[in-house]
Amino acid sequence: MISPDMNQVRGRFPALAREIDGRPVAFLDAPGGSQVPDVVIEAMAGYLRRSNANVHGAFETSRETDALIDEAHRAAADLLNADPDEVVFGPNATTLLLSISRSIARTLGPGDEVVVTRLDHDANVRPWLLAARDAGASVRWVDIRDDDVTLDGSSFEASLNERTKVVAFTLASNAVGTIPPATELVRIVRERTDAIIACDGVHLAQHRRIDARGIGADIVVCSPYKIFGPHLGILYGRRDLLEELDPYKVRPASDALPHAFETGTQNHEAFAGWVAAVDYLARLGGSRPNRREALAASFTDLIEPWERELAARFLEGITSMPHVRLYGIADLGRLHERTPTFAVRVGDRHPFETAKLLADRGIFVWDGHYYALELMERLGLQETGGAVRIGFCHYNTPDEVDRTLEELAGLG
Repeated sequence: MISPDMNQVRGRFPALAREIDGRPVAFLDAPGGSQVPDVVIEAMAGYLRRSNANVHGAFETSRETDALIDEAHRAAADLLNADPDEVVFGPNATTLLLSISRSIARTLGPGDEVVVTRLDHDANVRPWLLAARDAGASVRWVDIRDDDVTLDGSSFEASLNERTKVVAFTLASNAVGTIPPATELVRIVRERTDAIIACDGVHLAQHRRIDARGIGADIVVCSPYKIFGPHLGILYGRRDLLEELDPYKVRPASDALPHAFETGTQNHEAFAGWVAAVDYLARLGGSRPNRREALAASFTDLIEPWERELAARFLEGITSMPHVRLYGIADLGRLHERTPTFAVRVGDRHPFETAKLLADRGIFVWDGHYYALELMERLGLQETGGAVRIGFCHYNTPDEVDRTLEELAGLG
């Protein structure tokens, strides 16, 4: 089922540990934290051995850190099609959204409205609910469709009016894999209001190229640890917006973008790993004039088609398993509308029990709500344990899909 052309490029993908204590394993929940190539680990260790100095010193190792920070911003800008001064780093996407929502809350007041969705991870819900609460603003909710767990377009449009000041939605659901039509949603918002648009790209970033400018959002967040790198958070902010907002910062910190929004000493060794992760992804795309173009090629020509084939293989396999219930898009003709991440229930088993049985067989998956709490409550799954999340990415193989299907079939 995997095309010969894709088999030829497998050699560019990382060689990962496939055994633990001599037992074969398959890491199938990259949304919970991806495996990382050796070059990322080596870059982090190398920085700690050779540099590991704070910034703006008169000595060599400090200058190396200054240069690394600049390169980390350039790498993130290349990945997101942005400028380096529009990229803010932090410990994780949740912290960055909570931070910038404090600045945005200062622009809100009674009578204003904030729009959030039932599809989102709580990191792109709760910060805006708290901002609305603190400012005395109101909240409107966008619902989902029951049949395929996608955003309800009518509900989205009905949530917008002249009082809308913030609209937050995900670029892909970390729970069920749904990819909303982001560019179209931004267009609809722009036609009706001048609201700030905040997009959660954490789940999408490892599966598709995120073009922050092309989407047209004001804010886009993602997490390097989901993109084959170390634990960090990245926030793209439209320059005009960042310049307008009042950052929460200490007095000695820089007032220049993007550093005004980067609180405290950053994780410099993680920056080294992040640059290595971006360079790794760029190399998958082969020879290109620059890293930005190479990254686009990596996702468009390699990662996306490879993952789409894996997703089709999985969906076709579970059609013969009546004991496996899928939540989300099942139509093979709509694979462009989802990532290869699947939420399932197996029979009447508790999701943790299913995950444990699969783990005993060397299949590593997650269970629960994965912080998509609103969605699990909306689907009526939260009180009984959420769902089992089975996710594939570019380093997974057809054999691992088949192994997973075989084990799921055996749980019937």
